[in-house]
Amino acid sequence: MTLIIAGTVRVPPERFADLKPHMLAMLSASRAEDGCYEYSYGEDVAKPGLIRVFEAWRDQAALDAHVKTTHMAAWRATWPSFGVFDRKLFAYEIAAERPL
Repeated sequence: MTLIIAGTVRVPPERFADLKPHMLAMLSASRAEDGCYEYSYGEDVAKPGLIRVFEAWRDQAALDAHVKTTHMAAWRATWPSFGVFDRKLFAYEIAAERPL
């Protein structure tokens, strides 16, 4: 069963460009993990500073391993210096998928 993580985090719009290299490092390391099918961030074009998060994991065990990585710890450690706030992420268990 695939596990989808989706939601948002916020950063002051003027800090987004400074945070971007850290986001790219997190994406690269996470996408290389076993069990990671998708890992992406996108800034909402209508709401500067609102970052949309989308992840797809093979299962809960893969997500659990991801949360314990050194790159996750480093990513979270950067948040205070860039003013990251209002983290709202949700997990969805997907039993099946189909194209639209």
